[in-house]
Amino acid sequence: MQTVTAVAHRGDPYRVRENTLDSLRSALDQGADAVEIDVRLTRDGVPVLLHDETLKRLWERDRPLMSLSAAEVRGLTEGGVPTLAEALAATEGSRVMLDLPGTREVRTARRVVDAVREAGAADRVYYCADANAMLAVRAADPSAEIAMTWTSLAPPRPVLLAAVGPRWLNYRFSLVDRDLAARIHRDGRLLSVWTPDTRRAMRRLIDLGADSITTNRIDVLCALRKSGY
Repeated sequence: MQTVTAVAHRGDPYRVRENTLDSLRSALDQGADAVEIDVRLTRDGVPVLLHDETLKRLWERDRPLMSLSAAEVRGLTEGGVPTLAEALAATEGSRVMLDLPGTREVRTARRVVDAVREAGAADRVYYCADANAMLAVRAADPSAEIAMTWTSLAPPRPVLLAAVGPRWLNYRFSLVDRDLAARIHRDGRLLSVWTPDTRRAMRRLIDLGADSITTNRIDVLCALRKSGY
């Protein structure tokens, strides 16, 4: 069986609340090679870990993140929403995939890129999201490693690939078949997939040649990989 990179989706969310420091630590303890985290900006421009636009689902506070300062977020969640700087410190030595939901502007991407640089983590961080967000990241950091998320079976246009320069193409796992995997590898890129959570789906993707799997069940993937199934 090929070696597949095991990426923990938002940490270890089946055990610990997603996008928290404890969740990231739990995922790494389970054997994850990398953790995937969602990053948004507070009103005062601080990158923090949150997938949604509001605090409602995870923290039962129906407040938009963009209306809150970093200090207010800390108070409303009792410190539960970490800053990107805190997350990078907690994962020191491990790879981190930054998903940037909602990012469209270069200035937003630059805030995140600057935080990564200030943490001395540029060599272990890579970025994922849709093409618009990745264009913003590429403008903010010409050397960034990018896993461009793509949700169509139609391949990205060559002009877009040239502009973004992704090392990885990141697909929803249900879209992946042998032809798609072969095309991506033939073009000199790596295939990342998200988010299969069953052994059967993980086995299929490994057999198809996925280079990286992002999952909510990092323990299952790591056990499967260790066993050679």
